[in-house]
Amino acid sequence: ISCLVMYLFAEFDDAANLLAANPDATTISIDEPVEIPKNQHSHLQETGREEDDELLGTDDSDKTELLAGQKKSAPFWTFEYYQTFFDVDTYQVLDRIKGSVFPVPGKNFVRLYIRSNPDLYGPFWICATLVFTIAVSGNLSNFFIHLGKPTYHYVPEFRKVSIAATTIYAYAWLVPLALWGFLMWRNSKVMNIVSYSFLEIVCVYGYSLFIYIPTAILWIIPQKVVRWVLVVFSLCVSGSVLVMTFWPAVRDDNRRIAVATVATILLLHALLAVGCLAYFFDAPELDIPAPIIPAHNGTTVITKSH
Repeated sequence: ISCLVMYLFAEFDDAANLLAANPDATTISIDEPVEIPKNQHSHLQETGREEDDELLGTDDSDKTELLAGQKKSAPFWTFEYYQTFFDVDTYQVLDRIKGSVFPVPGKNFVRLYIRSNPDLYGPFWICATLVFTIAVSGNLSNFFIHLGKPTYHYVPEFRKVSIAATTIYAYAWLVPLALWGFLMWRNSKVMNIVSYSFLEIVCVYGYSLFIYIPTAILWIIPQKVVRWVLVVFSLCVSGSVLVMTFWPAVRDDNRRIAVATVATILLLHALLAVGCLAYFFDAPELDIPAPIIPAHNGTTVITKSH
């Protein structure tokens, strides 16, 4: 106790010495209430409006992020420039995948997950995984459907890998490119149109395709009803991500143009899913000529397999 009393007296002596050295110093009492500036009340009232602006990405926020990116961006001919497109960790990729599988109503996928750090790592590997999943699952589905038929001879179709790769990567790059160009064109016509960057649109499309990876695995089930139910479910999940992302960007445009834009986005997305299911899993059976088996009496017997 005596040590504590001595410590407190020493503190008081130090404070007295400081006040004596600087008598104009301002002191703050603990019991004094802290006054809130008046302009802070108006700032709090405008919080909701600012959150809505950030949800869509206003021009001010876009310019701020653009200037921030320009300060630390390297020339495009250097390796560091392209390294920034893959500068994400596992937790960010998993969080974006979770956001594409479990979309939150009323939340913008770009603003919520992408705009802080758009990447190409996730979209590239999601598309690559989807390519091999569709090709392998299509071969397995064809094998299980004809399993047990004596006239069927299984031949792995490696060309499905190249066809799936061309289809998936063309969709994941050309459609975002066309949409980006359209939004830039409409932005020059209507001031309220929100223009996403090309990298952000590629990000949205890449992560929205993740739901088709488990769907393609389940397409091995040789039941058409089950397959079509899975297609509808996947379209609802991935399509909602696209609608909630791009509808706020075009809703201030002409009503017909806005609806037509969103409808086109959903139509192309549906064509990809239905086309993959129809070609890789529900393709019509082709007549495959069976090998010619020579008979013992010198004649040949030609068998036909389906």
